[in-house]
Amino acid sequence: MAMPTLSAPGAETRPYDADTTACFSVQASADPGVMPRVLELFAKRGLVPTSWHSRVGGVRDDELIIDLQMHGMVRSEAEYVAACLRQIPDVDTVLTSERFRAAAE
Repeated sequence: MAMPTLSAPGAETRPYDADTTACFSVQASADPGVMPRVLELFAKRGLVPTSWHSRVGGVRDDELIIDLQMHGMVRSEAEYVAACLRQIPDVDTVLTSERFRAAAE
């Protein structure tokens, strides 16, 4: 069964899975350049994260923690984005997970 595709203006057609939400947790130095670099990885794919929460914390209040979710992102694309996130300067850790919508009975 073929998956439907989702496209945005100026973006290539990409795979889409309506039952999956990719979750990312990014831990980085509290540098003002980190957030736009993270968001850029989604924006250049024509995507707006479904959810975005960020805070500064840690033992010395010098860590930026970003938790974001992207509904409909397939695993291969999420893995690629996570690898790109890990290459951003000042990013220390990137954790990923998936949420699945329960099947209707």
